Amino acid sequence: MSITKDFRFPVSVRWQGKQLVRVEAPDLGEIDVAVPTEFRGPGGHWSPEHLLVAAAASCFAVTFAAVAEWRGIPIDELTVTGTGHIGHRDDGRTGFVAIELTPRIQTKPEFVDAADRIAHSAETACLVTVALDIPVHVVPIVTAVEPALA
Repeated sequence: MSITKDFRFPVSVRWQGKQLVRVEAPDLGEIDVAVPTEFRGPGGHWSPEHLLVAAAASCFAVTFAAVAEWRGIPIDELTVTGTGHIGHRDDGRTGFVAIELTPRIQTKPEFVDAADRIAHSAETACLVTVALDIPVHVVPIVTAVEPALA
């Protein structure tokens, strides 16, 4: 018999009028979410589309950071930019067709290769990207931090 961990992440969404909702989760702040201007929404707020891309990018970042810490690889800087692509899918619907993530990672020169390997494996370890049925393309850029001159 195996023991399976079961984690739950409850959220609540409350309509605010027109195309605006308020999202909240226990012990977290509230955020307003609206239809983006690309779909004739009011804009000016996070959209579900932005949140999906942000979820993929932030999941990659925290997954990479956790694995790097576990393996003793120092991170001097880590940023991830993401772009979600919406278009006509093979199933005839309009929706996300891909997400591109570009993590930029700086570490000590002797850890560049190890950081690059972790970056390439982190995309398959991220629970958010694993849950998506679209490709998530990750192109990591790992560079060495130049030592400070004394």
